[in-house]
Amino acid sequence: MATTHPSRSAAIRARLPHPIIDSDGHTAEFEPAFFDYLTKIAGGNAVERLKTAPDVPFSFLWYTLSPQERRHRRIPRPHWWVHPTKNTLDRATSSLPKLLRARLDETGLDFTIIYPSMGMALLHMGDEELRRAACRALNTYHADIFRECADRMTPVAVIPMHTPQEAIAELEYAVTKLGFKAILMAAQVRRPIPALASAPPEVNRYAFWLDTFGIDSAYDYDPVWAKCVELKVSPTFHSIGVGWGSRTSISNFMYNHIGHFAASAEAACKSLFFGGVTRRFPQVRFAFLEGGVGWACTLFGDLVGHWEKHNVKFVEHFNPANLDEQLLSDLFRQYGGGSLNAEKLANKADRSQLMWGNPNEDPADLDEWAACKIERKEDIRDLFVRSFYFGCEGDDRVTSWAFDTKKLPFGSRLNAIYSSDLGHWDLPDMRDAAAEAYEMVEKGLLTEENFRDFVFVNGVKHKTDVNPDFFKGTVVEAAVKKLLAESAR
Repeated sequence: MATTHPSRSAAIRARLPHPIIDSDGHTAEFEPAFFDYLTKIAGGNAVERLKTAPDVPFSFLWYTLSPQERRHRRIPRPHWWVHPTKNTLDRATSSLPKLLRARLDETGLDFTIIYPSMGMALLHMGDEELRRAACRALNTYHADIFRECADRMTPVAVIPMHTPQEAIAELEYAVTKLGFKAILMAAQVRRPIPALASAPPEVNRYAFWLDTFGIDSAYDYDPVWAKCVELKVSPTFHSIGVGWGSRTSISNFMYNHIGHFAASAEAACKSLFFGGVTRRFPQVRFAFLEGGVGWACTLFGDLVGHWEKHNVKFVEHFNPANLDEQLLSDLFRQYGGGSLNAEKLANKADRSQLMWGNPNEDPADLDEWAACKIERKEDIRDLFVRSFYFGCEGDDRVTSWAFDTKKLPFGSRLNAIYSSDLGHWDLPDMRDAAAEAYEMVEKGLLTEENFRDFVFVNGVKHKTDVNPDFFKGTVVEAAVKKLLAESAR
């Protein structure tokens, strides 16, 4: 069912010499259908358990509390009114794959990779049995309802990450049994702080640490990345960052929402980098969705700048053992006096570790770049640019930074991939998908070549670097095949 008037997106797509691949559309799960699958997999009381679980957005705790109770318990304002209603056609389209397929031309999109909505929360449930059952049910449900539309879209399988074993089990089932070729992984797991193990369970809502699967992880996740290589799937992350850090307003969803995907993505990306994952698994392509690329530009620059000033060799400039105590004393005598007394320098017990450094640092701890084996700053480029992709919405002007070779280190370009976010409030009218993105060309923020990389080339690379057949059998197969042949020359 198409609307009666041709869309601007369709007109723009008709003029382009290349397809538009959407790396992040959304479906709105139809709960009764999903519940049928959950009941079949987990039994009769699973649905009620899910509805009443404290960490699933079926019924938010916030609405059951008075303003005073919200303040007392510091319960953040949850997501509200995030799916279209006045545009009823779009609301139905986000739940009905066949309707989306029928309308995809008017969005200007050739192919879209579909992410869940409620499923993004299922990954983070604390109840292991229910979490695993819900993820399995959602994956089975989506595999069934999207199967007939595989030429224009593909859903992602949700992969819980609380343990490597749990992740590997769902990866194998989703890919080998259900036929998925795209996945969504949790970007972090909230884990209880061991020192508070004897505290009441409610404490864990407020006191936790984030396991981001690279540096300082509770487990070795290398078997998970190895399984991704074996199964030819690229890890993508789309976890919310609301409820931790600064995004804990009890009254304002916009305050909590702005920057939350970027915060979640930055934590995971930095962890994977410092944990040496991109060094050990150079063939894996990680994507961080809907947080834009601004944070990645900053992180990339910061990694280079920090390595230059705090690598294992240069850090000797700050080693307390290299302080010339005699010269320091002479300078205090010459330029000090009064409270800046040179004689007081002799009392090293008054020297704080922050200001003077700890002279007893373990030599094994001095190279904080050891896991990724950085020996020169160009290594950072090689391990960062190749391995990471960044989902940017069509109206995100900062996307242009990814292509600014004058500002990024080494004249690099980062891998920005187009994320329409169709199905959610960020795109109020699906018909505006391609048109909204192309406005960056019309406004001079992107060149036509940049736009092609953004909506086509980078999205193809993210999937085909690990699975050259990802787009086989789709409407973009021929265009992708031609692109890969040109790239191989």
